[in-house]
Amino acid sequence: MWTGTLYALVAGLMWGLVFVGPLLVPEYPAALQSVGRYLAFGLIALPLAWLDRAALRQLSRADWLEALKLAAVGNLLYYVCLAAAIQRAGAPLPTMIIGTLPVVIAIAANLRNARRDGHLPWARLAPSLLLITAGIACVNQAELAAMRAQDHADLLRYATGALLALVSMACWTWYPLRNADWLRHHPGRNPRTWATAQGVATLPLALTGYVLLWLGMHASGSAFPMPLGPRPVVFITLMAAIGLFASWLGTTCWNEASQRLPTAIAGQLIVFETLAALSYAFVLRGKLPGAQTMLGVVLLVAGVAWAARVKPVPVDCVEAERF
Repeated sequence: MWTGTLYALVAGLMWGLVFVGPLLVPEYPAALQSVGRYLAFGLIALPLAWLDRAALRQLSRADWLEALKLAAVGNLLYYVCLAAAIQRAGAPLPTMIIGTLPVVIAIAANLRNARRDGHLPWARLAPSLLLITAGIACVNQAELAAMRAQDHADLLRYATGALLALVSMACWTWYPLRNADWLRHHPGRNPRTWATAQGVATLPLALTGYVLLWLGMHASGSAFPMPLGPRPVVFITLMAAIGLFASWLGTTCWNEASQRLPTAIAGQLIVFETLAALSYAFVLRGKLPGAQTMLGVVLLVAGVAWAARVKPVPVDCVEAERF
């Protein structure tokens, strides 16, 4: 349990980087940042795939098709929506919307995977869910108050950002459930190999997306200097760093956690991503969070700590108690 939690913590620290990337290159379109990140991820995965080629050969055609689906939804679609949301609404609002994932995934997994992973009793799970929800509400309220204090706040732009963040949330509710399905059905497979396989599957999708985006911008007469934009060194460095640390290392650690933890518990531990993203965003702002934000962080951590103590109960035992 605690080893899985530690892996989830490292994954969250890595994934938090993706929330500040769009703020560092705001002039780059969200779609370009998405395909750029995953093109870097795919290229990083190639030498890793060569080193792990024996294990990758054991994957079936169905396995590669699943990796392709996970790459398309959990990687490309998720990040293009998230990057666009951050550019429109800033980092905190999308971060808090994505921060509802621990609650959403825990509930979905408890309804969907109870027979496989065991049933987490709602009475025991409720306190952690309430603490996490309260923490997210506190941070969200503080950020909304800061937004309302701005003289030139574009509410429509913020609303669009929030909508895109909701699409990202839907993508990443689907992704960990499907990813955990594959990992739990293949307990003998190395999670690192599965992360590398997703990187290899992402490469042709990202490359195709990059070419189509380039052609589309050229056809529309866009003044944006393709293929690497106005700051190519910064863009390449940032995409490579996010591709290595957030995409490959983060996915590897998450796969390790998913093999060790019930999906409902693992879903709640995505809260580490929220905490990391908020920390990085405030470092980028150059100021400390306020008291309400800090209270939210404390509630989030308390909720995760509580959730880690909840033990799943076999469904047969739950059904027997009813009779």
